[in-house]
Amino acid sequence: MAEPSAATQSHSISSSSFGAEPSAPGGGGSPGACPALGTKSCSSSCAVHDLIFWRDVKKTGFVFGTTLIMLLSLAAFSVISVVSYLILALLSVTISFRIYKSVIQAVQKSEEGHPFKAYLDVDITLSSEAFHNYMNAAMVHINRALKLIIRLFLVEDLVDSLKLAVFMWLMTYVGAVFNGITLLILAELLIFSVPIVYEKYKDPSKTPWNRQKKGRISTWKPEMQQLLKHHLIVITSLLVL
Repeated sequence: MAEPSAATQSHSISSSSFGAEPSAPGGGGSPGACPALGTKSCSSSCAVHDLIFWRDVKKTGFVFGTTLIMLLSLAAFSVISVVSYLILALLSVTISFRIYKSVIQAVQKSEEGHPFKAYLDVDITLSSEAFHNYMNAAMVHINRALKLIIRLFLVEDLVDSLKLAVFMWLMTYVGAVFNGITLLILAELLIFSVPIVYEKYKDPSKTPWNRQKKGRISTWKPEMQQLLKHHLIVITSLLVL
């Protein structure tokens, strides 16, 4: 009598397992993970997101410091001077390192070869297929921009052309106060400071001010006051430039 019951139980187990759907691969991942992280667009957007939110402090600090120094240099000197000084600085580093390694190899009588041999052997040639792919992608954006310019300047839609005219009229006042380099410096400061400040203080329990229920009086924390004071000093110095 035990054998039929065992057979019935095994039959029910096999039928239930046959009707069960297989679990999707990768379904056990975190819900916040990017499902298309392998794609080029998602990876580039995630890299930019990590950059402006200071996920890697060294990488973001290097990018922020380099671009800020470049913009400040362009605000003080001409483009030719900035490019020339950058090339001279890079050549000074590489030539000094090349001479140093040559002297070390001569003293130690070693045959390590060229110090940049690993980088010299890297294949950086651009294939014709990759070149055509880049050109096709660029042509899509160029054609779209040309179509938009023609549509705006030939007044296909009167409202859109008037919006462009009003925007350009407002930009004349902006150009009278700021120049292009100053606007780029301000934009970089905002891009690298506003997202991280918003992420830090977006939780109401972590906000640097507390509204009292009766008097509606805002009390600011000292660190927020110091942050605003620092930004005002930087913006004022840029306006003076």
